[in-house]
Amino acid sequence: MTIKEVCQKYDITADTLRYYEKIGVIPEVTRTAGGIRDYSEEDITWVENALCLRNAGLPVGVIAEYVRLYRMGDETFVQRRDLLVAQREELQKQLEQMEDALKRLDRKIERCNQAIESGKCGR
Repeated sequence: MTIKEVCQKYDITADTLRYYEKIGVIPEVTRTAGGIRDYSEEDITWVENALCLRNAGLPVGVIAEYVRLYRMGDETFVQRRDLLVAQREELQKQLEQMEDALKRLDRKIERCNQAIESGKCGR
C-alpha cells in the first residue's frame, strides 16, 4: 500500500506518517527496490496501533517508548504493562476532570433554562 493510500484510508497526512516513522512511533516501513515506502500488512498494523494510542491521548514519546520495548521482545512485558498502566491512570484523571467540567456546564445550562422560563436572571 502506498503512503497516499494509507493517508486516505486513515485520514492522516504523509508528513504525520513520516514523522511517526522518524521518531519510532511506527517502525521503519518496508520499501520498494527504488526506496519508495510500500506499507505491508505488518506496517499497517503498526500505523493502526499508533493511531489508536494517539486517539487515546498518549503522547508520541510514550508510544515510541512502547514500540521500542515491544521490539526488544517478551522480556519487556512488565515494562510495557507498567507504561500503559501509568498512561491509563493519567487518562482516568483527565476523564474525571472532564466529567466535573460537564457537570458544571450542565448546571449553568439548567440555570439559563430556568432564567429563560422565569424571565429572571440567576447566577
